[in-house]
Amino acid sequence: MTSRPGPGIPAASPGETTLGDHVLGQLRRLGATVGLSEADTELYGQVLIASLAGAAHRPLSLPPASPTFLSDDHTPVEFSLASTPDAAPALRVLVEPGWVHSDMADSGRAGLAAIRAMGARWGFATDQLDALADLFFPAAAQGPLALWYALDLRAGGVPGVKVYLNPSASGPEGAARTVHEALRRLGYGQAFEQLPPAAGYPFLALDLGAWPSPRVKVYVSHPRMSADDACELSRTSGATAADIRYFFHAAAGSLTPSERGGNGPLRLVRRPALTCHSFTGGDSDPSGFTLHIPVRDYVRDDEEALARATALLTRAGMDPTVLNRSLGALTQRTLADGVGLIAYLALVYERNRPPRLTAYLSSEAHRVRPPQEQYPRGTWMPAQLTQSVLDLGNQAVGHISPPTAQKEVTWSPTASRS
Repeated sequence: MTSRPGPGIPAASPGETTLGDHVLGQLRRLGATVGLSEADTELYGQVLIASLAGAAHRPLSLPPASPTFLSDDHTPVEFSLASTPDAAPALRVLVEPGWVHSDMADSGRAGLAAIRAMGARWGFATDQLDALADLFFPAAAQGPLALWYALDLRAGGVPGVKVYLNPSASGPEGAARTVHEALRRLGYGQAFEQLPPAAGYPFLALDLGAWPSPRVKVYVSHPRMSADDACELSRTSGATAADIRYFFHAAAGSLTPSERGGNGPLRLVRRPALTCHSFTGGDSDPSGFTLHIPVRDYVRDDEEALARATALLTRAGMDPTVLNRSLGALTQRTLADGVGLIAYLALVYERNRPPRLTAYLSSEAHRVRPPQEQYPRGTWMPAQLTQSVLDLGNQAVGHISPPTAQKEVTWSPTASRS
């Protein structure tokens, strides 16, 4: 399955690296890291490239086609590793298929076409998505996104498919009404009342295809969150306050003195935290809770972000070595030379399942975000981080080659999932 540049999409010169070359190479190396077969990885790569259509052939020497907020450097692809105890991490890829379109209505149409093509390939229905089309794909759709999809890359060549939609497509003032109506149409008439107070609703997500218990998920934005706030937001059994509190402080670090108001608690005053509340089986009580911390805004560089992730994984009885190797599969730069390769860390609870830890990994096709000097090196270390864990993280960093030249584009601190 191949695609060619579309109208207005420049073709790359011979030997010039394209967006497709970059993300497909990363996917192949990550697939080998997590143990996916070459056949499965190639199939998933074909689907990814086809969904980007002609945009996959856009040279990286050019600026990004549009200012997607899927990533800080406007690359329309992000990877993630979901870890659980006693199991290999699951690799996922998040994509904005309509990235090349600056008009959100056109982007939405491209995204819907990509999902319907996947439904035809893997034999799943899009009825739920179709039932919401008037809510999320209006004629005059507003940004910052129309549709993203994620593939849970499984052995056997049949992934789990997730679709992410924008509740503010008809304007941010109507986002709450859109979420309420979408939940009602999907059979969760009382679910909206179970959501916590929100500063915004950045996404509503649907599981499509092969899932044991398909979920509807609502993402909620929480500016100035503290650890106490995070503990009060989960209504899911199994989400313990002690674990949420530890995760919050380990992922966010010590923050800076200006982020403590008087004698009050430490708060996230830069990019806000997100929570995700999932619903299954028509039950309006939440079946899952996720806390997303934008670690890249509260850390000096990716070397420290890796140390935080390593500490969290080790404490939870999960193997951190796959994450360490995955960073080397994504980039040859030194981790201390940039920040944002590890974009988010997430603590995931689902009913009747063990907790998960997910690390969201940037492609960095266009630019590396420089280290944040306001966070001095070596100011953070959780009490439970042992020397053996530190050595493991340092060994992983030491195996990453020196940095290579990066393309320069304009970066906005509000560009990605704010």
